[in-house]
Amino acid sequence: MTDWLKAAQSQEKDYLNDLISLMKIPSVRDDSQATDEYPLGPRPAQALKAFLEMAEQDGFKTKNIDNLVGYAECGEGDETLAILAHLDVMPAGNGWDTDPFDPVIKDGNLYGRGASDDKGPGMAAYYALKYLKDQGIKFNKRVRFIVGTDEESNWTGMKRYFEVEPAPTLGFSPDAEFPVINGEKGNVSVILTTPASNEGSFELKRFDSGVRFNMVPREAEAEVITDDPQALEDAFTKFLDANPVTGSFSEVDGNLKLTIIGKAAHGMEPEKGINAGTYLANFLDQYDFGGDAGNFLHFLGKYLHLNTRMKSFDGAFTDDVMGDLTMNAGLLSFDEENGGHIDMNFRFPKGITPDELETIVRQVSDPLGFTAEQGDAQYPHYVDPEDPIVKTLMDAYIHQTGDENAKPEVVGGGTYGRMMERGVAFGALMPDTPNTMHQANEFQPVKDLVMSMAIYMEAINNLVSD
Repeated sequence: MTDWLKAAQSQEKDYLNDLISLMKIPSVRDDSQATDEYPLGPRPAQALKAFLEMAEQDGFKTKNIDNLVGYAECGEGDETLAILAHLDVMPAGNGWDTDPFDPVIKDGNLYGRGASDDKGPGMAAYYALKYLKDQGIKFNKRVRFIVGTDEESNWTGMKRYFEVEPAPTLGFSPDAEFPVINGEKGNVSVILTTPASNEGSFELKRFDSGVRFNMVPREAEAEVITDDPQALEDAFTKFLDANPVTGSFSEVDGNLKLTIIGKAAHGMEPEKGINAGTYLANFLDQYDFGGDAGNFLHFLGKYLHLNTRMKSFDGAFTDDVMGDLTMNAGLLSFDEENGGHIDMNFRFPKGITPDELETIVRQVSDPLGFTAEQGDAQYPHYVDPEDPIVKTLMDAYIHQTGDENAKPEVVGGGTYGRMMERGVAFGALMPDTPNTMHQANEFQPVKDLVMSMAIYMEAINNLVSD
């Protein structure tokens, strides 16, 4: 029997070299630089081209589809096994101890944007497939390693793939955690907007918090006008001392600028972050901000603050299999020209619908003068634990780790796995490793990445060989 861990360890040096070269590409989607040639901006396409060039040199058949998505293929057969990863990354944000796009290995951990989500895991799965191919394993299925370039936003690339290429028979996405994610909650945003009136003795000139809907805001800033700035500063200092945030108070162009620093986290688990935006709104809501500005702050500070389960809306919901409904207040802004904007991102289990979520929100938001609309929805996805894809992957994980108590799981995150009827998410975050996806100082232990490669080797081998 093959010693898959030893095989993975033999690939570690080359794997890390190729992975680090990809991590150095700041492949954040940037619509401000979009062109016909580069619909998502040049950096995601640069990462895609770099990967496909690597795969072609490694002997795979490759294809680039519109600089949006591509694949590396090997094997043959009537069925297709797909491995779906992504090369785009979240914006780095602030708070890093190292350069997020100059990866370093420190104390056995690989630090950098994409180490955990998803370049590190994706390349571990790629190297597993490459090893099997190079060993001359006879595949009984066609295998396509498919890479998208905007998983962190609208999935434009992977949607294009499924429009123009045949649907795979089965597959997995190395973009979550071990052991196996056989269920994913639905995902939808309810987006609120409001006009820009200021009618109180305090005036809100600007409020800004958040960089992506699926990321808990680490930072928040507000510029306000008041007749008694000293009293506001004193109260703000006391607020910072009493809460798990830091911040600062300064004067900018005659306005008072308040800044709060919280903690970023993945939007699927908002309770693990500290939402700087709702903390700042909670502080300001005690003052006489009137009109739309006051309603904006009141909605954030009263109804969204510390309310990831929608209890302030009487909207808490739980499914026995898929767990809690969660909400992340991810994008929060107000200014005198554009008014207010709030993106409430929901991860919802089966048993509740996007329309029902919008109704729950509007019961509170409509009286405050907001307009509500839904974003694009992804519905809950579930694969039976007895399906061979789940059982084969589970067996590989248990065999490599010895974790006999492992069971398939349901999560709030959305992965490409849900695009296939028999698709799941499979690693590469180990159960006891901190989840730093979407956070500053994102990292993965190198030993975990090598172990994940061994797991992928065994799993893919068992899925494609007789």
